[in-house]
Amino acid sequence: MGRIAPNIRHLRAFCEVARENSISRASKQVYLSQPAITQAIAKLERILNTSLFDRRPDGMFVTKPGRLFLGRVERLLEHLHKGTIEALRIDSRKKSIPNVYLDRLFTTVQLRALIAVSEAGNFSLAARNIGTTQPSLHRAARELEKLLDISLFVKSKEGIELTKAAQTLAQYAKLAFVELKQGFAEIESWHGRDSGAIIIGSMPLARTNLLPKAIDKFCLLYPYVHIRVVDGPYANLLHGLRHGDIDFLIGALRHPLPIDDITQETLFEDMLSIVVSTGHPLLQNPHPTLNDLAIYPWIVPREGTPARDCFNVMFQEKNVQKPDKLVETSSLALIRNLLHESDRVALLSRHQIQLEEKLGLLASLPFDMLETKRPIGLTLRQYWRPTNIQNRFLEILRETEKPSPNCYLKIE
Repeated sequence: MGRIAPNIRHLRAFCEVARENSISRASKQVYLSQPAITQAIAKLERILNTSLFDRRPDGMFVTKPGRLFLGRVERLLEHLHKGTIEALRIDSRKKSIPNVYLDRLFTTVQLRALIAVSEAGNFSLAARNIGTTQPSLHRAARELEKLLDISLFVKSKEGIELTKAAQTLAQYAKLAFVELKQGFAEIESWHGRDSGAIIIGSMPLARTNLLPKAIDKFCLLYPYVHIRVVDGPYANLLHGLRHGDIDFLIGALRHPLPIDDITQETLFEDMLSIVVSTGHPLLQNPHPTLNDLAIYPWIVPREGTPARDCFNVMFQEKNVQKPDKLVETSSLALIRNLLHESDRVALLSRHQIQLEEKLGLLASLPFDMLETKRPIGLTLRQYWRPTNIQNRFLEILRETEKPSPNCYLKIE
């Protein structure tokens, strides 16, 4: 996070003071002494380098930046509470009514230990990754397990695996720390220091035109904001999104939704094309059929992707035997080179080969692909609240000129 993670109990105290406008009344709610709360708030203000309260004779009143941070802390605590309830519900050993307020006893150290083990799968590696000792991390993780009175860790051949309950709690804990990171960023932005990072999960289609245009425009306006683009299979990107490692995804949307804790927003519709090198024999045929296409080796997307589904359906519906000489990849660089060096055929969006078409390196066959129309857009965490800077990037994405699928047709 780039800063010292505040004590969770101190964050709760901050929320109570904001609600009660009083340290003395808040102390009765969080079971901390008034001096302890005073010191906790002062420490928070040092970490954030800003005043969270106006101290007046009639009480403590949240400042404007304090209000921004308060919203994030409230969401952080909500994530921890939901994660606790869900973890306790999952653990089938619990026969009595669980204490759903156990999250009020969590420490930052315990949650960081849980997250580290979930990512490393090993206590020693997890300790190294977060800069602590293995005994300290092991102790914190086991304290959390004892507090919840459920199993969090099981031994495996590879090291340590998290139980389903622990995986759920770790996911919510990561989302909670994302809220804290967002809170830091909003404070910086309020002071006129737009920095931080935007992490984008990008699928192949967006990488060639839409995303580069949006990034260029955004960076002219916000040069100190770090942009990180994460590539990978959809399943990996979705996991990163749901665990807070990625802010949003851009690419082909899935229908139906693969899971109910995400939302999707369509930016435009796209169609696939049959793409070949400019010297390909099929370009001599003004009306190639599916049987003509089937005799050539193909480059296809991974199984489970919308484009691969289109490929499968295309042959099934026409009752044509699918080609058996397949190269399966989503790497545009590899696809382009394979097309240049062979008579292979690829299934791509023409949006992805605009430059190659202009340079006369690749071409699209005159083959009707209207049925492959698919939505391209954003995938977001449900109830995600972006910062102003993240919102601005999303606005730029929405404003960026989109390709029209109708311009892809070249059928005589």
